[in-house]
Amino acid sequence: QLSCLVKMVTLRGIPKDLDNYPEDLLLFLSPSDYAGTGGCRQYFANIGQANLDVLQRESSQRKQLLLEALACLKIPGTQVNEENAEILGRLVCDLGGEYIRSSGGSLLKRLSQCESLLPDQEEAIRSVISSGNTTFGPPAAWSASTLNELSGLIPVFGHSILQKIPK
Repeated sequence: QLSCLVKMVTLRGIPKDLDNYPEDLLLFLSPSDYAGTGGCRQYFANIGQANLDVLQRESSQRKQLLLEALACLKIPGTQVNEENAEILGRLVCDLGGEYIRSSGGSLLKRLSQCESLLPDQEEAIRSVISSGNTTFGPPAAWSASTLNELSGLIPVFGHSILQKIPK
């Protein structure tokens, strides 16, 4: 339905008010389509708010969106800072384990909102949390508010991390 709606909306060219359309619609446009209404950073900030599950997890279209976002944000290597994580939004859920490890804790809050994670991502999250080198500190220093912020990751923690968290 969304791809059909995109065809209807763009029949006479790309509308200048694309920001007024649902973010999910943008998933079926490219950053170059959006260029007339704003830069690629704004496009991916909007995409980051969209329901990415409209596209299949491992689909080529979803992978391409992530690659284009990383290029647009000029992310060197695999380290993503807080500002870029904010722009990526839900696209963070598609970053591989190497990005999670390199970025330390800057992705944890965003990752806790992901519907599902791949084994490689889960392993990377456990590694980052176990290191204690995050803004949250080591699990032994966590409070109830820390657990609330990371609640979506609790199933990923595993016994070794859970036993370190104070009662």
